[in-house]
Amino acid sequence: MADMMEEEQETPPPPASYMLFLRIMSKRRTWVCIFVLVYSILLFSSWNFLKSILSWYKLEAQPSSSSSSASYGWPALYASVLLGGVFGLLSMVAALAVMVPATLVTWIAIVVLLAFFGKPRRALVVEGRKITREIVGFLIKILLKEGNFVAAVCAVLGYFALFRRNSSEVD
Repeated sequence: MADMMEEEQETPPPPASYMLFLRIMSKRRTWVCIFVLVYSILLFSSWNFLKSILSWYKLEAQPSSSSSSASYGWPALYASVLLGGVFGLLSMVAALAVMVPATLVTWIAIVVLLAFFGKPRRALVVEGRKITREIVGFLIKILLKEGNFVAAVCAVLGYFALFRRNSSEVD
């Protein structure tokens, strides 16, 4: 009888491939690689849109007799704002691809801890909804802050790169 109890309690060790997968996914560089992979896939898929923005800029920046000197820097400003917006949006989507699994693990850990401390099921559901609302709100704030930062940096760098390129072509 005691032998049967010991056999039932012993669980087989997880497969080596599963342990390797857990070890790989627990590393920070793995999440960085996932972020870079998602960002590069998004960038590759939006490459035609970026090329169309740059071709529009080249078309607008060409010196012509009908364009006045007052609109000299405006095409560079428009193109840089569009490029900054695209890169900001791409970085938000790529960050979302990394943040969702991490947030889900955090949420599960909190709900499990609440269950361990003896919360009744109804209270656990209410607390879980409240925690979900807080986590999602915090996630959206971080995404918007990071996306706006990337968009602003890309817009400023793009403006100076396009404006310098245009001024060197005019000279």
